[in-house]
Amino acid sequence: MLVLVASKALRFSTRTAVALLFLLVPICWSVAAAADKIVIASKIDTEGALLGNIILATLQVHGLPVENKLQLGPTNIVRAAILSGQIDIYPEYTGNGALFFHIEQDPAWKNWARGYALVATLSQEKDHLVWLTPAPANNTWVIALRKDLAGLERLTSMDDFAKFVAGGGRIKLAASAEFVESPSALPAFEATYGFRLSDEQLLTLSGGNTSATLRAAAEGMSGVNAAMAYGTDGAIAALGLVALKDDRGAQIVYAPAPVVREAVLQRHPAIGAWLDPVFASLTLETLQTLNGDIAVEGLDAAAVAASYLKSKHLLP
Repeated sequence: MLVLVASKALRFSTRTAVALLFLLVPICWSVAAAADKIVIASKIDTEGALLGNIILATLQVHGLPVENKLQLGPTNIVRAAILSGQIDIYPEYTGNGALFFHIEQDPAWKNWARGYALVATLSQEKDHLVWLTPAPANNTWVIALRKDLAGLERLTSMDDFAKFVAGGGRIKLAASAEFVESPSALPAFEATYGFRLSDEQLLTLSGGNTSATLRAAAEGMSGVNAAMAYGTDGAIAALGLVALKDDRGAQIVYAPAPVVREAVLQRHPAIGAWLDPVFASLTLETLQTLNGDIAVEGLDAAAVAASYLKSKHLLP
């Protein structure tokens, strides 16, 4: 009788174990699949949403499992997330390496190639992060002019602007107090290019919102025909303005690039080959237009990203 009971108990425990195994296998697969997902994040701003969606769509079309954490927060939040392994890839700006590694005075940051090389080397050595190919664009402080003025006077660079100001050309610049007073902003332009704007040539606006300064120039408010802006600001092209080139490097270069955890890139080495040509196609003018589609025209960032990738035959 004891043998019979033991035999029944054994068969019951075996059947139970098998049943539990079948229940647990899908859960394990689910956990493993979730763990294998590439977590894509971005900063909370317009360009962050655009670039994050470009990365997301590119990886998805190549069949990689992804998790969307776009517009996660400002720079400090997103950087903390990738350093702790909570996210795997996000778009960052080369010039922020000056802040990350506390070497703000290094002149390399004002050179596109040297700044990229420096942040890429330090990030891999110290943080095990890999910087992929950056876009040939610079989202730093710029001075933007009305297109009619720029075209008439053939002003395309800060050198042209300095000569125009020195020759008595009429300029009135809308800017924030920070831009006017910070040594790294307008004073850096003035020192690098050898010009000086008087108080009468400035309209200082409270706050510092570039949308206000750009609109002041576009509408000719109080005689304004120039504005502080960021290089890839979508409103520049949309409002009929043109950003002047900083050929002498008065400003730190902020070129956007995908930053990915080294361990993730080792598991999926093709990520670089997929994203490099995409970011290489994102010129200053292209980013201005795409950002304008989102910020000015009100289009969805994911739709704008997908449309651009399809137009470049980078999505089916």
